Amino acid sequence: MMMLAWLLAILAILILLIAALGVVRLPDALSRQHAATKAATLAVTMFACALIVAASVSEWGWGWTLRLLVMVVILLCTLPLASHALGRAGLAERDPSAH
Repeated sequence: MMMLAWLLAILAILILLIAALGVVRLPDALSRQHAATKAATLAVTMFACALIVAASVSEWGWGWTLRLLVMVVILLCTLPLASHALGRAGLAERDPSAH
């Protein structure tokens, strides 16, 4: 089980590295913001799942699992909304008639 936790954590790190490369390489702010927020949502969720697996194996207790699940739910609710708001603000700044 601990190997699964490490595998999920390493995969999350790789996703974040790919997102960082996208932020550096993509041409405009909306594309960079899209790459960063979508990959960050996936990677943070995956890393939290790795911690949940590690918590179930170790002596951390169920309190940590519950906290991590609440964190994942909050992130899945707020990160896409924040990304959408930033995208709309960037579009309105670039094209005032789009509002």
